[in-house]
Amino acid sequence: MLDVFIDSVLKATMGQTILNIVLLILCLYPIVGSFFWFAGALSYRFLKTNKRDTDWQNIPAEQQPMITIMIPAHNEEVMLADTITYLFEELNYENFEVLVMNDGSTDRTAAIISDLQTQYSRLRTIEILKNKGKAHAFNIGMHFAQGDYILSNDADTIPEPDALMKYMNFFMRDRDMNTSAVTANMDVQNRTSLLGKSQTVEFTSIVGVIKRSQTAINDSMYAYSGANTLYKKDFLIDVGGFRQNRATEDISIAWDHQMIGAVPRFAPNVIFHMNVPDTLWDLYKQRKRWAQGGTEVWLTNIKKFILHPIAHRYQLSMFIDSTLSIVWSFFFMLTSLAFLTTMGIFLITGNYDRVLHGLAMSFIFVTFELFAGFMQLLAALLLDHHFFAPLYMLFYWMVNPVTVVMTFIPALKTILGFGSGTWVSPKRQALKK
Repeated sequence: MLDVFIDSVLKATMGQTILNIVLLILCLYPIVGSFFWFAGALSYRFLKTNKRDTDWQNIPAEQQPMITIMIPAHNEEVMLADTITYLFEELNYENFEVLVMNDGSTDRTAAIISDLQTQYSRLRTIEILKNKGKAHAFNIGMHFAQGDYILSNDADTIPEPDALMKYMNFFMRDRDMNTSAVTANMDVQNRTSLLGKSQTVEFTSIVGVIKRSQTAINDSMYAYSGANTLYKKDFLIDVGGFRQNRATEDISIAWDHQMIGAVPRFAPNVIFHMNVPDTLWDLYKQRKRWAQGGTEVWLTNIKKFILHPIAHRYQLSMFIDSTLSIVWSFFFMLTSLAFLTTMGIFLITGNYDRVLHGLAMSFIFVTFELFAGFMQLLAALLLDHHFFAPLYMLFYWMVNPVTVVMTFIPALKTILGFGSGTWVSPKRQALKK
């Protein structure tokens, strides 16, 4: 009987220890994650040598591979003409065409394209009668694209003049034969509002730093940038094109490429300018779509990682981080609800000492998170020379779990075959000259 009792006590103690370790990992995940990305980004800068980031070469016109710039357009009359005009007039590259996928537009998009075709002979268009989503439009367009490389370019996005030339430097060498796509560095165009400026910080300190860190560790990448990424067409065909029922075609195609052994690249020296949501509601809708897309690829690939972890060892760190992010999101929401409920009960019962103690402990955690955010943003300052704002990091970590939890069921429905990639363009603003 004594042996049984000791054995049960040891099992209970071991179980409690494991539970405590799991809870500690979940509590510290955002802080440890920030330090991890900070270290990875600096490793990219100082340890991973890539001369193409700084020492790219001009390619003579007769040697330039053909590029198709594909623009998905659904009711894009506000800025489409400016974007197309910019591409033809400003890009430092000769061998390209522009293919506009008019995806069921009901405004003047078709008329604008028709007028511009009289000016630019390399402008083509495909009319899709019914809007079925960006991925659907891309899948049709890539079979009509004349180029061996396809640049995904949103209607409100303009790449820097040397973008195509810099992009192609990532495909020129023998060691680049497995490069599936190269994604660029985002810069916010409509940064006049506080929200726009905050997202400038985000794309530098979070997106840019994370992509550098992933590239430095094992050449993996959570997502391409849907607004501006150059794809090698052969690799699009190899994975069957874009998944049309996914919330985010850029996240799903990045995972599909890596699961077949293709290599994604991040080009921090290629800058493109894009508009971002300028209201909190539009920002929330965008982040819900991103969160759902991330959960969808996690659900799609979880079986492959569990059954074949060695085969997918180079993407394992990416999968583990995605798993922790989703689990932590539910943990954050549940513990936040429990904390607020407990604080409410203490207030009602007059136990103010416990309320002050709870607020003090919360302040300590927030201070650590702000410091971790400061370090990650410091890496961004060293790499991209932008200002930093640790408070936005805290905002980012709070919005992320909310959107993950809110979109988990829709993502699960998508995996079960009930998803739709149909899209509606957000409210657009004219491009800045």
